[in-house]
Amino acid sequence: MGAKGSSHDHLHLMSSLTPRRENAVVHSYRHSFSGFTARLTDAEAQALAQHPGVVSVFPDPVFQLHTTRSWDFLRDQYNLLYDIPYSSGLNSTSSNGAGTIIGIFDTGIWPESESFNDKGIGPVPSRWKGTCTRGYDFKPSSCNRKLIGARFYDEPGVENPPYVGTPRDHDGHGTHVAAIAAGSSVADASYYGLAGGTAKGGSPGSRIAVYRVCTPNTGCSGSAIMKAFDDAIADGVDIINLSFGQPAGTEFEFSRNPIAIGAFHAVEKGIFVVASAGNDGPAPESVVNVAPWMFTVGATTIDRNIETHIPLGGNKLIKGGGIGFSNLKKSPVYPLADSVSVKLDSEFVFDGPASDCEQDTLDERKVRGKIIVCDHLDDDISIETRLNEVKKKGGIGFILSMPDDELIAAPKMGSFPGAVITQGDGITIRAYINSTRNPVATILPTVSVDKFKPAPAMAFFSSRGPTYNTRNLLKPDIAAPGTAILAAWRTDDAEVTRSGQKPPLFNRVRYILGLSSCFCNCCNTEVSESLLESISNQISYHDHSLYGEYLATPYDFGAGVATMYGPLKPGLVYETEITDYLQFLCSTGYNTSTIKLILKTLPNNFSCRANSSDDSVSSMNYPSIAVSLSKERETKKVTRTLTRIGDEESLYTATITTPDALRVRVSPNKLKFTSKTKKLSYQREHLEVEVPWPKRTQSCEKDNNDGDFEDIGSGGNYPADEDFEEEQEEDAPLITRKMQRMAIKEVMKMRRRRKPRRRKMHRHIYRFYIIA
Repeated sequence: MGAKGSSHDHLHLMSSLTPRRENAVVHSYRHSFSGFTARLTDAEAQALAQHPGVVSVFPDPVFQLHTTRSWDFLRDQYNLLYDIPYSSGLNSTSSNGAGTIIGIFDTGIWPESESFNDKGIGPVPSRWKGTCTRGYDFKPSSCNRKLIGARFYDEPGVENPPYVGTPRDHDGHGTHVAAIAAGSSVADASYYGLAGGTAKGGSPGSRIAVYRVCTPNTGCSGSAIMKAFDDAIADGVDIINLSFGQPAGTEFEFSRNPIAIGAFHAVEKGIFVVASAGNDGPAPESVVNVAPWMFTVGATTIDRNIETHIPLGGNKLIKGGGIGFSNLKKSPVYPLADSVSVKLDSEFVFDGPASDCEQDTLDERKVRGKIIVCDHLDDDISIETRLNEVKKKGGIGFILSMPDDELIAAPKMGSFPGAVITQGDGITIRAYINSTRNPVATILPTVSVDKFKPAPAMAFFSSRGPTYNTRNLLKPDIAAPGTAILAAWRTDDAEVTRSGQKPPLFNRVRYILGLSSCFCNCCNTEVSESLLESISNQISYHDHSLYGEYLATPYDFGAGVATMYGPLKPGLVYETEITDYLQFLCSTGYNTSTIKLILKTLPNNFSCRANSSDDSVSSMNYPSIAVSLSKERETKKVTRTLTRIGDEESLYTATITTPDALRVRVSPNKLKFTSKTKKLSYQREHLEVEVPWPKRTQSCEKDNNDGDFEDIGSGGNYPADEDFEEEQEEDAPLITRKMQRMAIKEVMKMRRRRKPRRRKMHRHIYRFYIIA
C-alpha cells in the first residue's frame, strides 16, 4: 500500500524518490486505507521505506486459486440427524438473500449464464455504489438486477489476451463460484446427463458483484486483491468470498499479507469475509487464511459420487473417476498393459517418462488395440498430453493412476475411453496384470451415483489444522461440500452443455456465503460480521459415522459441517470485537507499533495487555475455544461472553461431555437472560489430569437444556468442537500419532517422487506495497 493522500500525491512521492518511469504506480488505494502499489527496484523500495509517513514496504506476492443436489443434502443430513421435519423456510428462491450483496474475488464471470438471470428479482439496493466496468468483450449492459457490479484489475501495459482488459471469466472458476453462492434456479441442468437436476445457489435472491483479481496464467496478485478490497468496501458489499491463498507453511505474517490486511479493513466496516482453507491436505498444519477475522472453510464430500467403472478379468471391478463417455463393450475383452511394458526400445527412453506416458515414449506396435495404465509423476505434464500419447499410438483406452491429493476435480476424458484411479487401485491393477498371461479390461461410461456413503467425509485434499505458527486458534472454522458440485461455467467451453452447467470443482466456500446471506435476510436481523461468524459455526452438525474410514477431528472440520435448516434461530452467539482481534495480534508477538502496519488508526486508549502470550489467544471471544495443555495436572482458565439474539426471557444450562483425561468446569453453569439483559459471561477451567499415549484427539462438548449455550474446549494439544462428542462406537478405528506420521510420510514420499513444478524467475523490478 502507499503513502496517504490522493493518486496525485502518490505520484508526487514516487517522483521525489525515483526516476520517472512509465506506469510506475500500478494501483492506488484511497477508500478504506491509504497506499499504493508501484514498480520499484530493491534500492528504490529501501529508499521509499525511509520516507516520513511511509509505514511499511513489502513485495507484491502472487496467490494461487484453490480450485444442485448439494443444498438438499446439507438440509436433509441435519434434519435426519436431529429428527427435524422438513421445513421450506430456506427454500424460497424468490426471497432468499434478497438485498444481500456478495462480492466475489476470483477470475471474473460469464454474465450470459442462465444462473445469473434476474427474473423475479427486485431493484438494485439503493445503497449500492459500485459499477459495471466496460471491457473489450464485456458491456455495462451485461449487468442486471442479479449481477449488479463487475470490476477487473490489470497492470498497466501488460498484455495477456484474452485474460486482461475485461471482467469476463475466461477460466470458469469465478463463474462457478458465483453460481454456487447465489445463482438463480436453472431447471433440468446436467453435464451430458450426469448429476442432473435443478441447479441453484445457496442464496438465489442475493446480488452478485464480481472483482476479477485472478487470471489463469499468472494467479492472483496481492496488489489486485488489495485494490479489490478497497473498492468492495466503498461499493457496499455485505460479504466477500475469496478462494485463493499461499501454499501450506509459507503464509506471510499478517502485517505483510495482502489478504489479511484487506480482510481486516473489510471486517472493521462490518463485512463478512469468507476464505477457503486450502488444498494441501491431508498434511497437518497445512491450513491457510487463518487470521481470526476471516471465516475459514474446509472441504467435505456430498452423497454424490462421479464414477467410471473399470471391469477386469476374473470378475474384478475398479471404481475410478474422471468424466468420459466410453463406447467400449461392457465385458472386459480388451488387452490391458502397463505403460512401461509398451515403451519404445530406445536407450533415450527411460522407465520414468514411459510410466508417466510422456510424449513420444510409447511404442505404437506395442500399444495398438490395448488399454494402457499410466502414472501421474510429473505435475508439468497434463492429463491431456498423456491421453493423447496413448491415443496417438493406437491405444483404445487410458487409465491414469494419480496421488490422492491430486484427485480434486474430475478430469474430462471426452469421448475417448478413460478413467483416473488412486495409486492404491493402480497397484491393484498392476498386480492383476502380473498375475495372468492375458490381462483384459474395459472402461464403462461415467455414471453419477447418488446417496453415496459414507457422506459427508473430509475431502482428502482439504487443508488441515492446527494453524501454522499460531497456537490456541482453531482453524478451519467449519467445513462444507467441496466435491462433485454442479454449477455454471463459461459457455464458450465446447465441453459444456445446457445453461453453461459444469461438473465437479471444489467450492466449499460458496455454501457458507449462501447460508450467511440467507441468515441476514430471512431472519430480518441486523448482525455484525463477528456475530455472523458465530452463527455460521452454530449451524453446523456432527455425526461420528460420517467421516470415512477414520474419525475426523476438529482440526479437519472445525466446528462441524455446514447445514441449511431454517428459519435460523441461533439464540446465543459469540461477538468478537475489533479490539479482540487487536489483542490477538498482541498475543502473537505484535505491539502497538507493528499493529499499525495493518490498521493505521487504533481505537482510543488501546494498548496490548501486560504479559500477552500464545495462551492469551484462548481468551479471545471467538466462537471456538482451543487450549494447549502440555503438562500433567495443568489448569487453564478462559472466559467467554455470550450475546443473545431476541428479546424473550430464557435460561441456558451447560452440560459438558469430556474425555477421561480432561476435567472441565463451567462457572456459572446457568445463564439467565431477561428482557433487559443482552450479554452474559462464563468461565471455563480446563484441567488435564493424565496424558495418555498414544494420545488421541481430546474433545469436549457442552450442550444446553433450554437453548444454545455451546462452545468448544480441548484437552492435550488438540482442540475440541461444538457438539463433537468423545464417545465412540467400540469398533470405531482410532488414528494414533504414529499412524498419522506414517501416512504423512508416505504422502511426502509420493510428492518427492514427482518432479517439482517449475517456478517463474522474479523480475528485476518488483512491485511493493507502501503503507502510510
